[in-house]
Amino acid sequence: MGSSGFNWKLADHPKLPKGKTVGLIVLDGWGEANPDQYNCIHVAETPVMDSFKKGAPERWRLVRAHGTAVGLPTEDDMGNSEVGHNALGAGRIFAQGAKLVDSALETGKLYEGEGFKYIKESFPTNTLHLIGLLSDGGVHSRLDQLLLLVKGASERGAKRIRVHILTDGRDVLDGSSVGFAETLENYLAELREKGVDAQIASGGGRMYVTMDRYENDWGVVKRGWDAQVLGEAPHKFRNAVEAIKTLRQEPNTSDQYLPPFVIVDENGKPVGPIVDGDAVVTFNFRADRMVMIAKALEYADFDKFDRVRFPKIRYAGMLQYDGELKLPSKYLVEPPEIDRTSGEYLTYNGVRTFACSETVKFGHVTFFWNGNRSGYFNPQMEEYVEIPSDSGITFNVQPKMKAVEIAEKARDAILSKKFEQVRVNLPNSDMVGHTGDIEATVVACKAADEAVKIIIDAIEQVGGIYVVTADHGNAEDMVKRNKKGQPLLDKNGNIQILTSHTLQPVPIAIGGPGLAPGVQFRKDVPNGGLANVAATVMNLHGFEAPADYETTLIEVVDN
Repeated sequence: MGSSGFNWKLADHPKLPKGKTVGLIVLDGWGEANPDQYNCIHVAETPVMDSFKKGAPERWRLVRAHGTAVGLPTEDDMGNSEVGHNALGAGRIFAQGAKLVDSALETGKLYEGEGFKYIKESFPTNTLHLIGLLSDGGVHSRLDQLLLLVKGASERGAKRIRVHILTDGRDVLDGSSVGFAETLENYLAELREKGVDAQIASGGGRMYVTMDRYENDWGVVKRGWDAQVLGEAPHKFRNAVEAIKTLRQEPNTSDQYLPPFVIVDENGKPVGPIVDGDAVVTFNFRADRMVMIAKALEYADFDKFDRVRFPKIRYAGMLQYDGELKLPSKYLVEPPEIDRTSGEYLTYNGVRTFACSETVKFGHVTFFWNGNRSGYFNPQMEEYVEIPSDSGITFNVQPKMKAVEIAEKARDAILSKKFEQVRVNLPNSDMVGHTGDIEATVVACKAADEAVKIIIDAIEQVGGIYVVTADHGNAEDMVKRNKKGQPLLDKNGNIQILTSHTLQPVPIAIGGPGLAPGVQFRKDVPNGGLANVAATVMNLHGFEAPADYETTLIEVVDN
């Protein structure tokens, strides 16, 4: 338990008692924005969340959940569930995904690492393949990083480069893939003039090709495998820009759902299948949608679909995507070292913990919360419960998802009095928000609010404390806007739906019969963010946070 010789003991809080049951609820994708018809949280009936906001002003506030507050490079970077839960659990801000890659590229450290040296062994005789999301969205990948990596590899001996693109339209505007493909094509053309054989080899939309997650649908990964590795796809084109423009004209097709295509030469032969001896890099920095393709590329023993052939390649991820599975075993950029998380401290100080969500966010409330670490700190002190998510449907079809089941598990854990911390993630507003279905997202927000009530009622019964917050925005703004904040219209005069996360702050509310009188949010932490929540929760468990944690949001004033 813990590192040897390290003192895990937390100081007692001078004014707050130990032993209270703390119900910790994370609403996924629940930000705070101006009330209008595109704010699904505002439109939905959410009496419980409304009551927190309208209640005691000293027990409700907003915190930052994007940009530098969660370790991302700029204030234009939307938060996401991974960095959000890292910050909530770690109590400190760590440089994340994009930032780590930026710094490794800038300093050249990337090219000195074990991962790059490994793939470089293929350069003299074979092809370097790059697979990932073609986007400047900054959530899973960034186009400028891809271009720098292509440049760096070509300067270090890569003579033949093939890029396998996945079009976005989820974190960025639908239709923007054409421009990204043109930018990439132009750069590869410059390299060809310098004698490097560099071209795009295949493509497809991110939600239909390669980028599935949580083993939801292996068919998505297989479509990618067939195009990228085997060079087989239903659509063949001479160049990628033409491919995207043509395929986008088909009914029910968008960037997210573009069917797979391969690029062929004048004889109709695919220009870039992956063969023995080649090097492959998956260049996304965000892990969740790379784990499945990583398994297909890395595991000799693999039964999720018929790979037809399994080339002997040198494969590396941009980062390691799963620390527990050590997947992939080779990667270009080292992960943030997140140590001494609040979960580990609290477990060590006798706080018994229950954590629960459904499949799509279970990893967030456990693995990411605990600093990108799988499993228990102490199985005697912790219980984690995963409720299977609906599979084979999009989440707007069943927008209530498993909110009630999660809430009932939490309620039972609270009423059992076996745990001092009961922690859940309610995914509805995020997962349904991503579908762009406004009506379904309204239903999702109501369902999440009803789930909060079930948990709060249990906290009331045991004389406990609740903390309700979120990891980033999504459902509070479902429309794209111009600089003045007015909704953007497409050429047919319809509003342009926003399916992505947002830059909005998120609420945090505290309360419950166990909350000591005089506890209130401080006025002197105006820029508080998700990382401040950990110290706050430690206080509510009766402990002072470690000195290097981001400061607590609460104080105790003598009445």
